Amino acid sequence: MHKTLPGARRLIITWGILMGLTLISMLSAQLFETGWQALPLWGALLILISTGFKAHQVLMVYLNLRTSTPGWKGAFVGLALLTLTLILSGYLAARYQLLG
Repeated sequence: MHKTLPGARRLIITWGILMGLTLISMLSAQLFETGWQALPLWGALLILISTGFKAHQVLMVYLNLRTSTPGWKGAFVGLALLTLTLILSGYLAARYQLLG
């Protein structure tokens, strides 16, 4: 079975989407620039969702996992989700400490 690499068009479109999501993440973090305060929960979730989508695109397009076996896809996506869950847990623990 012949596995193809992503074309230049797909790579450029993916790069544009990744840059747009990075800008959204940066702007959402800047909305509450009032000193050293925790981001609101919705801001943190927006950044984590954006980051999760970006990680998925990097895995599927740039690492070309879209053509690999379901086991490899599941392992890498699972590790990305685990990482995002740990980051969210750390955020919630820190927020609880600040509020509690």
